[in-house]
Amino acid sequence: MYSALKLKKQSLILNTIQMKTEALQKKNDIDLEPFYEVLEDDSKLLEEAFEILLGMVNFEPKSIKKLALLIKEDSRNLYNEITELYKSSQDKGNTPSCCGGH
Repeated sequence: MYSALKLKKQSLILNTIQMKTEALQKKNDIDLEPFYEVLEDDSKLLEEAFEILLGMVNFEPKSIKKLALLIKEDSRNLYNEITELYKSSQDKGNTPSCCGGH
């Protein structure tokens, strides 16, 4: 479970990203390559980016379905790995951590 401080930090990061994204979109010239390169080179930043993405999905429940469909369509290998991990955890009698074992 996220602490209130961590959620507040993520909210501030999301707001900053949103403001910067809006500013970049106004320019209509977004070069995402440097962003991708930094995430590829720095695993800590990549992890933070995933945490932010998961936080966004938690705040917008419809987003998880869109994200799953996007992964399924654009990254079949990742989708297959996720489904295999899920099946493996079900075979072991585990429930997903998101459900708290209920």
